[in-house]
Order: sequence, then structure tokens, then C-alpha cells
Amino acid sequence: MRIIPAIDVMEGKCVRLSQGDYERKKVYDENPVDVAKAFEDAGFEYLHLVDLDGARSNHIVNYKALEKISGKTRLKIDFGGGIKSRNDVRIAFECGANQVTVGSAAVTERKSFLEWLNEYGSERIILAADAKREQIAISGWQEETETDVVRFISDYVKEGVKYVICTDIEKDGMLQGPAFELYEKILKKSPDVKLVASGGIASLKDLEILIERKLEGAIIGKAIYEGKIKLTDLQVFI
Repeated sequence: MRIIPAIDVMEGKCVRLSQGDYERKKVYDENPVDVAKAFEDAGFEYLHLVDLDGARSNHIVNYKALEKISGKTRLKIDFGGGIKSRNDVRIAFECGANQVTVGSAAVTERKSFLEWLNEYGSERIILAADAKREQIAISGWQEETETDVVRFISDYVKEGVKYVICTDIEKDGMLQGPAFELYEKILKKSPDVKLVASGGIASLKDLEILIERKLEGAIIGKAIYEGKIKLTDLQVFI
């Protein structure tokens, strides 16, 4: 299973939110590039980079952070937040993203999303399935829908989606464990999808369980920043 540290960027700084609440923001570092270098020095190969300003806007905002990190590290970056148009997809790839993660546009602009999937391929376009009470949420998690997350993923897998990052919003940033039951439901419905867990991971035991459940990857953010999981402890998983 791939271990993927996360950097969330807001106003150019490395921050973390709790349950997607922009009012519950904590700044961990003024310079995301320094954080990314630390991850690379610890042996990590991948990075999950989120543009929080872009997520609740209609376009990418923090593309300069992506450009700087990709230019100063060898990390393979999946970039999300604010990917709402073909131009945003182009900018993300031009600024160094290896993969682009699309959430809101996959809900509101299905035709466009499928066009990007066809144009760039299933190895480079990731579907973000962010859910609250197993219903998809969009626009930086500020807007809830009535779309069932398990069915949402299944429908897109049938269209050729290979990679899915699924975040249980109520668990995100709470350090109380990930959405094991939800991930079981998703994999039961779509057993071939490369599912990446996100939200709530707080211990090495959580990672061991995710490996047992055969997830493709796990994104870790707050647990690292709060010292619940040390980078040295993750060496065995890298």
C-alpha cells in the first residue's frame, strides 16, 4: 500500500482543517516547500497536495505552490482543489502534477470530466469522492448532495476510472480512525478500483488494517503534523 503524506495549502501556507471546516484552520508551516522536502528526505515518493483556496473557488489558486514543490523535489504529486475546467487541468499538469484529482467537477460537469479522463488517461486523472454520511459533498465540502458515494464511484469505474480517493469528511482531521466500513462497501461494489483512504488515520494500526482490507493507498496528514505518527515509524511501510 502506498503511503502518501498530505499538504493542504491555504493562502500559501501549510494548514490542516477539521472536518473540512475553514474556520477550524491550523497553520503548521509558512512554507509548503520545506514540508515537502522533509517528506522527500524521509523517503517518501508520493505527495497529496490540496489547494484549499481553489477548492471553494471556481479555479486553481495555489498553483505556484505546486510549481515550486515539483521544481524542488522529485515527489510524484497528485494535485486537487479548484480543478473545475480544462484550463485548470492543463495548468496543474504544466506546473508539475503527476496526477490531477477531480471532485466537484465530476459531479457538476460529468461530460467534461469524462473528456479529461479520455484525453489524459485513467493513470493521470483521479476521482475524488468526498462524502458526509455516505453522500457526496462538493465545493470544498461546503455543499452536500444526495448522491450516494458507493454508487457514484461504481458508476465512474464503469466509465474507466481507475484511481479513487475517498474522504469521509466527518472523520477528516479528527484522528479517530478512518472509514473502514465505507471502504469495505466501496470495494465490495467495485473490487477492481484502486482505492486510496483519506481522513481520520491516526495510528500505525489503522494503516495495518487498511493493508488487510487491500486499499491501494493511504493519505496521512494531521497525524504526522501532530506527531501521532512519526515519519521514522512509516519507514516500514514505504
